[in-house]
Amino acid sequence: MDRSAERGWELLENGELIQRAEEDGYEVIVTTDQSMRYQQNLAGRKLGVVVLMATAWPRVRLRTAEIAEAIEAVRPGQAVEVPIPRHG
Repeated sequence: MDRSAERGWELLENGELIQRAEEDGYEVIVTTDQSMRYQQNLAGRKLGVVVLMATAWPRVRLRTAEIAEAIEAVRPGQAVEVPIPRHG
Protein backbone atom coordinates (compact mmCIF):
# COMPACT_ATOMS: atom_id res chain seq x y z
CA MET A 1 0.00 0.00 0.00
CA ASP A 2 1.52 3.31 -1.07
CA ARG A 3 1.17 6.49 0.89
CA SER A 4 0.70 9.78 -0.91
CA ALA A 5 3.88 11.22 0.66
CA GLU A 6 5.93 8.31 -0.68
CA ARG A 7 4.68 9.12 -4.19
CA GLY A 8 5.32 12.86 -3.84
CA TRP A 9 1.58 13.60 -3.77
CA GLU A 10 1.31 15.07 -0.26
CA LEU A 11 0.80 18.62 -1.56
CA LEU A 12 -1.86 17.75 -4.14
CA GLU A 13 -5.41 19.00 -3.61
CA ASN A 14 -8.05 16.26 -3.37
CA GLY A 15 -9.22 16.61 -6.98
CA GLU A 16 -5.65 16.41 -8.26
CA LEU A 17 -4.90 13.50 -5.95
CA ILE A 18 -7.86 11.52 -7.25
CA GLN A 19 -6.88 12.29 -10.85
CA ARG A 20 -3.26 11.20 -10.32
CA ALA A 21 -4.33 8.04 -8.52
CA GLU A 22 -6.65 7.13 -11.39
CA GLU A 23 -3.94 7.83 -13.96
CA ASP A 24 -1.58 5.54 -12.06
CA GLY A 25 -4.16 2.75 -12.01
CA TYR A 26 -5.29 2.85 -8.40
CA GLU A 27 -8.73 1.43 -7.71
CA VAL A 28 -9.21 2.73 -4.14
CA ILE A 29 -8.06 5.66 -2.03
CA VAL A 30 -8.14 5.28 1.77
CA THR A 31 -8.33 8.61 3.57
CA THR A 32 -9.13 10.19 6.90
CA ASP A 33 -10.32 13.35 5.11
CA GLN A 34 -14.00 13.14 6.03
CA SER A 35 -14.89 16.08 3.80
CA MET A 36 -13.40 14.59 0.59
CA ARG A 37 -16.59 12.75 -0.33
CA TYR A 38 -18.57 16.00 -0.12
CA GLN A 39 -16.00 18.21 -1.84
CA GLN A 40 -15.36 15.89 -4.79
CA ASN A 41 -17.85 14.59 -7.31
CA LEU A 42 -17.06 10.88 -7.45
CA ALA A 43 -19.67 10.04 -10.09
CA GLY A 44 -17.95 8.61 -13.13
CA ARG A 45 -14.63 8.14 -11.34
CA LYS A 46 -12.58 5.02 -11.92
CA LEU A 47 -11.79 4.56 -8.24
CA GLY A 48 -13.59 4.32 -4.94
CA VAL A 49 -12.86 6.16 -1.71
CA VAL A 50 -12.75 4.56 1.74
CA VAL A 51 -13.10 7.19 4.47
CA LEU A 52 -11.83 6.31 7.94
CA MET A 53 -13.90 8.14 10.55
CA ALA A 54 -10.92 8.70 12.87
CA THR A 55 -7.31 9.75 12.48
CA ALA A 56 -5.74 8.30 15.64
CA TRP A 57 -3.62 5.26 14.73
CA PRO A 58 -4.23 3.48 18.07
CA ARG A 59 -7.95 3.44 17.22
CA VAL A 60 -7.59 2.84 13.47
CA ARG A 61 -5.26 -0.15 13.88
CA LEU A 62 -7.95 -2.00 15.83
CA ARG A 63 -10.28 -1.85 12.80
CA THR A 64 -8.08 -3.34 10.07
CA ALA A 65 -10.60 -6.10 9.31
CA GLU A 66 -13.38 -3.56 8.76
CA ILE A 67 -11.08 -1.39 6.65
CA ALA A 68 -10.09 -4.38 4.49
CA GLU A 69 -13.78 -5.26 4.01
CA ALA A 70 -14.53 -1.68 2.92
CA ILE A 71 -11.64 -1.73 0.45
CA GLU A 72 -13.01 -4.92 -1.09
CA ALA A 73 -16.60 -3.64 -1.14
CA VAL A 74 -16.17 -0.10 -2.49
CA ARG A 75 -16.88 0.37 -6.19
CA PRO A 76 -15.70 3.01 -8.66
CA GLY A 77 -17.39 6.34 -8.07
CA GLN A 78 -18.47 5.35 -4.58
CA ALA A 79 -17.39 6.43 -1.08
CA VAL A 80 -17.66 4.11 1.92
CA GLU A 81 -17.22 5.25 5.52
CA VAL A 82 -15.58 3.01 8.11
CA PRO A 83 -16.77 3.85 11.64
CA ILE A 84 -13.95 3.94 14.20
CA PRO A 85 -15.44 3.95 17.73
CA ARG A 86 -13.70 5.90 20.47
CA HIS A 87 -13.61 2.84 22.71
CA GLY A 88 -13.22 -0.84 21.98
